[in-house]
Amino acid sequence: MSRSERKMDHIQFALSTSQAPRTMFDDIRVVHQALPGLGVEDILLQPETGDLHLKSPVFINAMTGGGGIQTERLNALLARAAKETGMAMAVGSQMSALKNPVERHTYEIVRKENPDGILFANLGSEASVQQAKDAIEMIEANALQIHLNVVQELTMPEGDRDFKGALERIQQIADQVDVPIIVKETGFGISREAARQLEAVNIAAIDVSGFGGTNFAAIENERRVRKLAYFQEWGIPTAAAIVETDSVFSKTVLASGGIQNALDILKAFILGADAAGLAGSFLKIAMEKGEKELIAEIQALHEDLAMMMTALGAKSLPELAHCPAIISGELFHYLTVRGLDPASFASRVKN
Repeated sequence: MSRSERKMDHIQFALSTSQAPRTMFDDIRVVHQALPGLGVEDILLQPETGDLHLKSPVFINAMTGGGGIQTERLNALLARAAKETGMAMAVGSQMSALKNPVERHTYEIVRKENPDGILFANLGSEASVQQAKDAIEMIEANALQIHLNVVQELTMPEGDRDFKGALERIQQIADQVDVPIIVKETGFGISREAARQLEAVNIAAIDVSGFGGTNFAAIENERRVRKLAYFQEWGIPTAAAIVETDSVFSKTVLASGGIQNALDILKAFILGADAAGLAGSFLKIAMEKGEKELIAEIQALHEDLAMMMTALGAKSLPELAHCPAIISGELFHYLTVRGLDPASFASRVKN
C-alpha cells in the first residue's frame, strides 16, 4: 500500500471509527459565579501562547495531506475556514511529500489559500534537521509540530519498531530551525515524566493530545489481520494529560484529543491549557456538511466560550486558570494516585 493510499485509509477510518468518550472532561464541574461583574462584550479571546502568537483560543489540529487530490481539497477547505475565523492550522505529517515530491501540492495549498495565516508544519520524531527545514519551507510555516506516535507505529503493520534517539533529534531540530517547535502526541497523551524531559529541551509548546479522540490504534487495527487489542484502550485521557503536563512544563500547553465543544475547551483552560486543537470533530463537519457549516461551527465555539467565561466572571482566557472547579470520579482518582491534588482546583479563589 502506498503512503497516499494509507492517508486516505486514515481519513475513512477516522470517520467510521467512533471517538471514545473517555477524555475525563465529564468529571469536571465548574463553579458558577452569580456576580460575574462583566458582560459578554468585555470578554477577550486572545490566548497567551508565547512564540506561537495564536489569535484564537482554538486551532485546527493536524489531519491530512499526502493523499492526492482528495487531501488537497480537504486541506484547501480547512485553510479557508482557518482564514475566515482567524485560527491557526496544522497540516498532517509531511514525510510523504518529502519522500514523494508529487504530493507537495497537497500541503502547499494551505499557504496559497491562507497567505497571512498561522500554519504549523508537521513531521514525526524520526525526522532529520534538513527534513524539518524542508517541511517548514514547503508551507512557509510559522511553527513546526513534531509528533510522537509510538503506539500508532507499533500498531501499524508497516510501522516503526525502534524509537531510540527521539529526544535528541527534537533538540537538534529545535536548535537549528528558525520557527518555534511544538511537540505533539497523537492521541495517547503526554505524561508528567515525558513533559519533564521536554521541559529541558528548547521547545515552545507541548500538545498533550490525550486519549479520548481519534484512536489511531483502533484505526491501524482495522488494517491488521491480527488485532493488537491491548492498544485499543491505551493512553492518558486528555483532561489528565493536561494536568500532568502543566504540573512540570513551564511554557505553552496545548490541549487536544477528543475535544468536542466549547465546554470541553473551557474545562481545558481551567485545567491549565493555553489553547485547544480540534481535528476529528472538524473533519466530520467538513466531510459531511461542508465549508460553510464548519465556519459557522467555529464561530459558534468562540461565541459559546465567551458566554461561559462571562458566567464565570473570567474576562480573559488566562483568568480561567484561577476559576474554581470540582473534580470527581475517575479523574479525581487518577490525579490523586498520581500525586496531583485534584482538591486544589476546588479551593481556588477567583480574584
